[in-house]
Amino acid sequence: MEAQKGGKRRLVLGIFAQVDAGKTTLSEALLYKTGALRTLGRVDHGDAHLDTHELERARGITIFSKQARFETEHLAVTLLDTPGHADFAPEAERVMPVIDCALLLVSGTDGVQGHTLTLWRLLQHYGVPVVLFFNKMDLPGADRAALLADARTALSDRCAALDDAESVALSSEALLEHFLNTGALDDALAADAVAKRELFPCLFGSARQLDGIDELLRALEHLAPVPVYPAELSARVYQIAHDPQGNRLTFLKVTGGTLGVKQLLAGEDWQEKADQLRLYSGSKFTLLQQAPAGTVCA
Repeated sequence: MEAQKGGKRRLVLGIFAQVDAGKTTLSEALLYKTGALRTLGRVDHGDAHLDTHELERARGITIFSKQARFETEHLAVTLLDTPGHADFAPEAERVMPVIDCALLLVSGTDGVQGHTLTLWRLLQHYGVPVVLFFNKMDLPGADRAALLADARTALSDRCAALDDAESVALSSEALLEHFLNTGALDDALAADAVAKRELFPCLFGSARQLDGIDELLRALEHLAPVPVYPAELSARVYQIAHDPQGNRLTFLKVTGGTLGVKQLLAGEDWQEKADQLRLYSGSKFTLLQQAPAGTVCA
């Protein structure tokens, strides 16, 4: 497995939600709690870190997929923020083949809605492991037990509150055997169950109040899948865009080996060079000389 400098594992995390579930607010909270942002932006104030396009700021919704970066003690995370509005579902789907794990957000006051089901089926189609976060739990009408029962009925009976050890243990035979023998859960076995989509951990909180964010970050550290990459160079393109100067940007995830600046890339009837490698976070970027496997860059 390729490791991030400093021994940190690379995780590409996609965040998905029904519109108005608080997805951009949760993204801001993750960036703020890990020190990637000094101040919290707000969608209703038009200063969210990831809603960089003027249309997004004007309408108060995410329209285009973006990336941001943050680090925990053991993880170097590339966060791919996706649109929640059903009209922009293809924009959300295009990142699914390049993510290692999905963070699916559910509104605590609305529960599982129609577009949540659509996103769930797409993630199932691409075989993406999923962690669920039930947001807005500070608002009237947010009922934890009812929300969990709704998710187990509408999505999967493998949805389990992470603080309910017995429910988590029931998700896989290996976890259950260990739990019966020791009375405790094993992080490695739980992570394996998440990677195999046998377990869908559920956490609860309020992104606006920064409640439950620390628990979510710990869950990602302990349970997020650990990709293993081959030595041979390979990459997957998921988006083509242009910067404000009109330069064509090819967004990709390096899925094997290391991609270098000016490296010759060739197919049967074409060849190109990567003139620049840009590592984006919001609208800002840094230049790379090399992008190891697990890196998402332009």
